[in-house]
Amino acid sequence: MSTISAQDVNKLRQMTGAGMMDCKKALTEANGDFEKAIEILRKKGQKVSASRSDRDAKEGSVFIKVSDDQKEAVLIALNCETDFVAKNEEFQALGKLIVDTAYAKKAADKDTLLDLKVGEFSLRDKIVELVGKIGEKIEVSEYVHMKGEAVVSYIHAGSKLGVLVSLKDLDGKDVSPSILGAGKDVGMQIAAMNPVGIDENSVDKSVIEKELEIAKAQILAEGKPENMVEKIAKGKLNKFFKDNTLLHQPFVKDNAKTVGQYLDSIKKGLTVAEFRRVAIG
Repeated sequence: MSTISAQDVNKLRQMTGAGMMDCKKALTEANGDFEKAIEILRKKGQKVSASRSDRDAKEGSVFIKVSDDQKEAVLIALNCETDFVAKNEEFQALGKLIVDTAYAKKAADKDTLLDLKVGEFSLRDKIVELVGKIGEKIEVSEYVHMKGEAVVSYIHAGSKLGVLVSLKDLDGKDVSPSILGAGKDVGMQIAAMNPVGIDENSVDKSVIEKELEIAKAQILAEGKPENMVEKIAKGKLNKFFKDNTLLHQPFVKDNAKTVGQYLDSIKKGLTVAEFRRVAIG
């Protein structure tokens, strides 16, 4: 059996990011063969990953990267099992690596993203590797790629909740500080109020049908005449839209205005093209 030097251990550590003791054990088992040692480390990670597959990963962090011109952004949610691991330096470094790679390579979807290679290994391999080291389930639960006239991000304290919002009708102009500020305000609104859509036209038909069904059942239970049910139900639906769609909601910083009115006051015609709200847990 060949002697495993500290230099060899350090070299394997640099190559894989695995812990020193894990590297030493893998090199010893592989009799100094680096390729075999890397395979041993990967198998260990896969074994731990498989054993944790049915565990809940309800902790973690949201990572966002936005282009300098504010026209494009990516968001990922990286989940783990405990808040302790979510704050771990290696977990945070992995999240940053994934979001940076997602931004650089413009992955079409989550599976494509995980198959992207960084050096010799895919991001999927990098996750398995960290699972092997830390012993917790780690997974990318959400991946969002958004483009627009002005894409603005908001991350809530603790990085457990992230928002991307795309504003439109900038008349081809650059994103000004006032537009950026408005985007941040709207992002905060979305984080706090969790709207179901931009306005009534963007709410899924199944949601509308369900709300009408609930409203009609309530109205009949209250003993209202049947010929009034449709009219009262439509009134309740309008109240639902006011409370639950972004542009109709009272603006959190000034309840005298709706979000739509607030945006219009920043720039005539300014509105929301799309948004995504991603929460951990």
